[in-house]
This record gives sequence, structure tokens and C-alpha cells, in this order.
Amino acid sequence: MAKKIIKLWYDKQGDYLEVSFEKKTGYFRQTKNDAVMEKIDDNGNILGFSIMNVSKLTQKPLQVSLV
Repeated sequence: MAKKIIKLWYDKQGDYLEVSFEKKTGYFRQTKNDAVMEKIDDNGNILGFSIMNVSKLTQKPLQVSLV
């Protein structure tokens, strides 16, 4: 069974968290939550997501559907 590697990157100064499921070219698009962006490839496959202003989130736990 192939291992899946999830990469997390947090920028404390920018208060920005990025989670990557795959290292592929893609782009970010908005979700229903203004703080969360999903990263997708040209076919619409989810490659990861980002969360802006992580420390200021009031909704806990944060729940967002990635399409």
C-alpha cells in the first residue's frame, strides 16, 4: 500500500496554514467560509487547502466541505 504524505505549513507571522495532499500544479478557489481556500488541479481534484487568520477563528471546530 502506497503511503500518503500530508504536508502542513504554518506561517506564524502571516497567521496562515496550508495543508497539501499532493504536490501538483493547481490553483486556489474560495469555499463557503471566507477564511478557507481549497487547492484544486485542472480536473477539479482536491490537492489541499489553506486557512487564513487561523488564530482568530471563532468557529471551533472549523467545518468546511471541500468539493
